[in-house]
Amino acid sequence: MITYMGKGFSDKESLGVLNKDVKEWFTKNFKELTIPQSFTFKLVSEHKNILVAAPTGSGKTMSGFVAILSDLFNKASRGELKEEVYCIYISPLRALNNDIYKNLNKPLEEIYQLSSKNEKSSHVTIAVRTGDTPQKDRQRQLTHPPNILVTTPESLAILITSEKFSENLKKVEYVVIDEIHELANNKRGVHLALSLERLRSMIGHDFTRVGLGATLYPLEEAAKYLVGCDEKGSPKDCIVVDASWSKKLEVQAISPVKDMIYTPDEEIEEKTYDIINGIIKKSKSTLIFTNTRSGTERVVFNLKKKFGYNEEIAAHHGSLSRESRLEVEELLKSGSLKCAVSSTSLELGMDIGSIDNVIQLGSPKSVTRAVQRIGRAGHKYKSVAKGEIIVLNRDDLVECSIMLDAALKRHLDSFRVPMNALDILAQHIVGMSIMKKWDVKDAYGVIKSAYPYSSLKYEDFIDTVRYLAGEYVGLESRRVYGKIWYDEKEHTFGRRGKMIRPIYMLNLGAIPDEVSVNVFDSKTKRWIGNIEEEFLTRMKQGDIFTLGGRLYRFEYAKGMRCYVTPATSSAPTIPPWFSEQLPLSYELAIEIGKFRASMSVAMAKHLKKGTLNLKSKVPKDMESMLSALPMDGNAAKAIYGYFVEQQLFAGAVPNDRLILIEITADPKSGQNLAIFHSLYGRRINDTLSRVIAIHIGRKLGTDVGIMINDNGFLINTESRLKPSDIEDAISAMVLHDPEPLLRANIRKTEIMKRRFRHVAARSFMILRNYKGYKLPVGRQQVNATLLIKAVESIDKNFPVLKETYREIFEEVMDLPRTKALLQSIKSGETKYKVIKTQIPSPFAHSMITFGHADVVLMKERHEYLKYLHKMVIKRINTTKR
Repeated sequence: MITYMGKGFSDKESLGVLNKDVKEWFTKNFKELTIPQSFTFKLVSEHKNILVAAPTGSGKTMSGFVAILSDLFNKASRGELKEEVYCIYISPLRALNNDIYKNLNKPLEEIYQLSSKNEKSSHVTIAVRTGDTPQKDRQRQLTHPPNILVTTPESLAILITSEKFSENLKKVEYVVIDEIHELANNKRGVHLALSLERLRSMIGHDFTRVGLGATLYPLEEAAKYLVGCDEKGSPKDCIVVDASWSKKLEVQAISPVKDMIYTPDEEIEEKTYDIINGIIKKSKSTLIFTNTRSGTERVVFNLKKKFGYNEEIAAHHGSLSRESRLEVEELLKSGSLKCAVSSTSLELGMDIGSIDNVIQLGSPKSVTRAVQRIGRAGHKYKSVAKGEIIVLNRDDLVECSIMLDAALKRHLDSFRVPMNALDILAQHIVGMSIMKKWDVKDAYGVIKSAYPYSSLKYEDFIDTVRYLAGEYVGLESRRVYGKIWYDEKEHTFGRRGKMIRPIYMLNLGAIPDEVSVNVFDSKTKRWIGNIEEEFLTRMKQGDIFTLGGRLYRFEYAKGMRCYVTPATSSAPTIPPWFSEQLPLSYELAIEIGKFRASMSVAMAKHLKKGTLNLKSKVPKDMESMLSALPMDGNAAKAIYGYFVEQQLFAGAVPNDRLILIEITADPKSGQNLAIFHSLYGRRINDTLSRVIAIHIGRKLGTDVGIMINDNGFLINTESRLKPSDIEDAISAMVLHDPEPLLRANIRKTEIMKRRFRHVAARSFMILRNYKGYKLPVGRQQVNATLLIKAVESIDKNFPVLKETYREIFEEVMDLPRTKALLQSIKSGETKYKVIKTQIPSPFAHSMITFGHADVVLMKERHEYLKYLHKMVIKRINTTKR
C-alpha cells in the first residue's frame, strides 16, 4: 500500500532514534534537520520503505543514510558488525558513485573517532564497485566485503550472479536508490528492478528500500517501481515523503531584444551575451545549460572572446574526457570557477558546490527538466533556486513562459515505467538459470514481483524461455544457440553449458553500443563525413540534411555506412542537432495548448469590438494574462504580437482541442504543403504524421514527404492538396486501428533496423562480446538485418521482434496517446479545421524554417523569417482595406 506523510517528526523524535555517536556527529555538523530528514531518520530506523522526493541541496543523501549509519554503528558497538554487505547504494552514474563515496568517507571517519572509545567498536566500511573498479580492489572486496557497497545497476546484476560474491550479500538489510527519476523511466531501471527481486529471492528475505529523487511525478508510480509487488500483484508498503517543492524558485523567461524578427542577428547575439555576462558578473558562480554539445562549446568560445574570460569559464559535456569533466566539477566545488557551461551532463545531483544562478539557453522542452536544471542553483538548504531561460524565437517564448509558470504552480511532467520489456526479461532469465535450476512458476513469480513486470503475460514469459532454450531451430543456421535448457514436462529450466556465465557477464546491460556512421556519396562512393547513429535512425529515404555546410538526400544505409546523393533543395527536413534535442513533453504541450485557447477567447472579444489590430495596445485583460507569466516585458509584447498576427491572418489559433490544418506552399522552394498545427509534442507528431501520410499517399497514389517538430508537422506532395483530400484521410485515420499501418510503415526504416539490433543484443541473440572478442557494431548491424527476416519467418510475435515494435511504439513514438487523440477526434471532442493560405501563417514559420536552424544556415533562416513575416503583414493590411 502506498501512503503519504504530510508532517515530519520533531527534531527530538528524529535525533532520538540515532546512535549517540552518530547523533553527536550530526548535531556538530548541521544546525537543523532539513525537511526530508525530519521524516526519514525515524522511518528508516523502523525499517519502513520510503520514497523521498526533494530538490538538490535539501540533504537527500544524508536523509537516506544517517539512520542506516546509526544502525551499523550500533552493530559495531555491540561487536556484531561482520564483514558483510548490509547496505547497497545504487546510482545511475559512476561519477555519482564516486561522489557519494567521497561524501560518506569523511563522516564515517569522524563518527568512528567518536565511537572508538568503545572497545568492541569496529570500522564501518564502504567501497565502490563499478566497471571502472580495478581488479585488485574487486578481489579485496570479495575477501573483505564492505558494509556499504556503492554501485551501478549493471554491476549489481553481475554481483548477484557471481557464485562467490553473492554469498557476501546474504545479510543485506538496506537498498538505497539515488536519482530514482533517472532510472524508473528507462530500461536501465527495468533491469535494476529485476535485479532487486532476484536479490530478495536469493537471500530469502526482503530489505528496506529507500528511493531518493528530485523531480518525480507521479510519485505513486515511482513508489511502485521502488518496492515492487506482492504475490497478489498489489504494491508493497511504501511511505512517500513529498518535499519536492521545499526550495523556492525565482525564474524568468527573457527575450534579449524587443523585436525578434527585424533585429539584426549580430545585435541579437550581442544582447544575448551581454545578458549572460551581466548575470555571470553579479553572481559568485553561474551554471549555463545549452541543448547541444556544439552549443556548449560555442558559448564558452564566445564568452572568452567577447569578455576576456580565461580559466574562469569551462565546458562540461559527454564528449569530453572523464578527467576533464572531473576537473571542472572539482573547480566548481572549490569555488575556483566563475561559470560552467554544460549540455546535459551536470543535470544530475553530483556535488558541484553552491551555484548562485542557472541560465538556460533555449527551451529545455519539459517542466521537469527546467526544474531539475534550475534546481542546481541555491545548493544550500533554504536557499532560493534562481534561473533564467533566454529565448531567441517566439514559439520558444510561449513555451518557456508556460513551462516556468507550470514550475511555479508545481506541475511536473509525468514519467512512464517501460512495462514488460522482453529483452531485459531474457537477460535475467539467463542470469537466474546460471545460479540454480528453476521451477517455471517460481521464476515467473519472482519476475512478476518487479513492478515493470507486474502485468507480464505468462505466454510472453514462456515464449521468451523457449527462445532462450533454442527451440526455434531455424535460428541455429544464423548462429543463434540456446542459452538455457527447458523441460516442458517438468516445467523447469536451468543453465546450458559453462560458457553461459561469461556470456552473461560480458553482454548484460541495457545501454546499446552506438558509434558514428560514415556517410558516402552513393554514386561516387566518396567519403563525406560522419553522423551519429541516433541521427540516422530518425531518417527515412528522401530526407534532406546538412553535413559540412552542404545538403544531402538520404538514400539508404548498410551496416554502419550511410549513402547519400547531393540535394538541391534549400530546406533540410532534419536539422543536424535533431537527435540531440529532447522532445517536448506531452504535458507541457497540453499546457501551451490551453494557454493558446485562453488567448483565442480573449482575442475573440476584442475582434467583435473591432479593437484588435496590429497597432493596438495590449488590452488590459490580455495584459493581465501575460503579466501573470514569469517573463520580461520584451517577451510579453512579442507573444501578444505573435498571437494577434496569427488570428488576423489565419482566423484561428490552434490549441489543445483544435488542430489547424493549413494547405499552402513554401514561397522559397515552391513545395506544396499541408501544415498540421498539432501541438502535442514530437513523439505524438511522429506517430500521427506517419498515419496521416499513409492515408493521403494511398488516396493520391503518390509518395508523401514528412517533416516533424514539437508543434506540428508538414506534409509535402507533388500537386497541391484539396481540403477534401485532408478530410477523407482524417476520416479513414480515425476509423481504423493505426498499429497495423505503422508496423508496415516502419518495417523497412532505419529506426526498425537499428532498434532491432539494440533489442537483439539485449536479448543475447547477438553477442557483443564473446571469448574476449568484441563484435564491431557494423557487424552487429549486418547480423541484425539478416536476423529480422529469420524471426519474421518463424513467428510474427517472436519475443525479440515483439519487443522491438513495443519499444518503437511506446518509447520512441507515443502510440497509446496517439490512439487516444484519434478517438477524441472521432468523438468530436478534439476538432480540426482545414484552411487555405497563399503563404504560410505566422505559427507555421518556425516549422517552415525548422531545417534551417543550423549554425551554417542561421543567417539565411533569419532572413527567410523576415521575408515570411513581411508577406504576412502585407496580407493582413491588404485584407483589412
